[in-house]
Amino acid sequence: MADARTKAYRKGHRAEWLAALSLLLRGHRVEARRFKTPVGEIDLIARKGKLILFVEVKARATHQAALDSVTYTAQQRIAKAGNWWLSQQKDFDQLSWQFDVMTVVPWRWPRHYKDVWSANR
Repeated sequence: MADARTKAYRKGHRAEWLAALSLLLRGHRVEARRFKTPVGEIDLIARKGKLILFVEVKARATHQAALDSVTYTAQQRIAKAGNWWLSQQKDFDQLSWQFDVMTVVPWRWPRHYKDVWSANR
């Protein structure tokens, strides 16, 4: 059992690393990885100018399976954590943000789905 958990943990780290690299190559600055707040965790927080991306990274066999695994509960947790992160920023009133999903499947470059859901802003 511990071996399966370790394998899943490593798979998640590799997926997040690939997603972060993909964002960097498209001109984003990665502000945080696995950012923990009192209300939840965000896999990646990236910035390009005044746009903040809160990114959930999912590694699955297919892109559709990865998208389907981002539940409503997960979306709410990420939105709360995103609001917490935003409240800590000095330029909060000048920022815009979105909630994205990046899917990682074997032997493929990560796919970026932008502004997948909205939260009370």
